[in-house]
Formats: sequence, C-alpha cells, structure tokens
Amino acid sequence: MAGSLAAPRRSRAPRPGGGSASRRGIGDTGFVFTLLLDDDCHLRLYERSDAEPLHEVIAANREMLAEWMPWACEQTLEQTRAFIDSSRGRFADDDGFDAAIVHRGAIAGGIGFARMDRANRSASMGYWLARPSQGRGIVTRATSALLDHAFGAWELNRIEIRAGTGNARSRAVPERLGFTQEGVLRESERVGDRWVDHAVYSMLAREWSQRRG
Repeated sequence: MAGSLAAPRRSRAPRPGGGSASRRGIGDTGFVFTLLLDDDCHLRLYERSDAEPLHEVIAANREMLAEWMPWACEQTLEQTRAFIDSSRGRFADDDGFDAAIVHRGAIAGGIGFARMDRANRSASMGYWLARPSQGRGIVTRATSALLDHAFGAWELNRIEIRAGTGNARSRAVPERLGFTQEGVLRESERVGDRWVDHAVYSMLAREWSQRRG
C-alpha cells in the first residue's frame, strides 16, 4: 500500500452517492470528521484513544506493511500516539489530515493527505489497509470520497499518489480511478535495506470533474 504513518514529520463535502462529511468543534478535544462510505465502512479523524487499537492493527500487519512503508518496521506505540497528535494538529490548522478507515466497527487502515501545497493548490495522498479488509474496494471508495473533498471543499487543482513500482495493490487504486501515470522516480525511498522506485500518478480537478460527470 501507498501510505504514511509515522511520528510527526497527514468543511463539509458530500460523499459519492449521498451522505456527508461533518466537521465541528468539540471543546478541548478538537474536532470531529466523519465520512460515510457505506453501511460497513467510514472514515473519521483519529482520536487519542485510538493509539492502542491502531498500533495493534499495525503490529498484526507489520510484515506486509514494512515491505513498502519505512515507518512500519519499527513503529512503536509512542510513535503512534505522536502521529495521532500531529495529525489532529494539522487538521485543526486546515493543513490536510489523516483519517482512520473503520470497517465493521474497527480500525482497518488509514488514508489521508501527507503533503499539502496551498500555494499551488496540490496535495499528496497515501493509504494502507489491513490484510483482512483487502479485496473489497474499500481503499478505492475512500480515495474517491477524499478526491471529492479535495477538489470540492478545498478547491485543489492536483492530487498526487506515489506507490512502489512493485506494489500492485497500491498502484491499482489510482489506475482504477483514472489517474495519469507521469513517470517513475528511481530509488525514491529507502525501505529497510533496499531502495524502492516510485510510480507517480496524478489527477487534476478538471479531469475528476469530467469523470464524475
């Protein structure tokens, strides 16, 4: 999977087919963000109480995640807590966000905007999903919903997704959604003891609007 989860270094929009995203203040605890995908799955902002269950999912899928994500190999519970705090801070500052993918009541993965460039109205997306929830189209639906949000509520012009060239599952998401592959960044990231080439995909606002009809 393409994605990001690490210690600090990821308004409203309709979801496809109905439903909505909500954002509202809740006092000292910050904000709530929820985006419904279907009856079994939704996205929401990470909460501090998610640290242990999120870390358990990472630990259970560590071998799979560590093949493509440098943070996964040694991610600790404390780093997971720091990631959640950083993510909520970026959301409060309107600087993108990371959301938990909740499948059948439990955290099953994550998705969000790792890099925001307001001056050029662009952002980079990443995602990951636990093995038991794969093969159901969840990440594709989640990515589609966040594209609606980014091009609608935020009025961005470009969204980029990068994935290891050998990571077929991760690459299938932008390809399925009609992203354009712009090229390959050779030895773009160090993962474990090897260099990974990244395929770079992009979607422009006008292209997404045309696809959505």
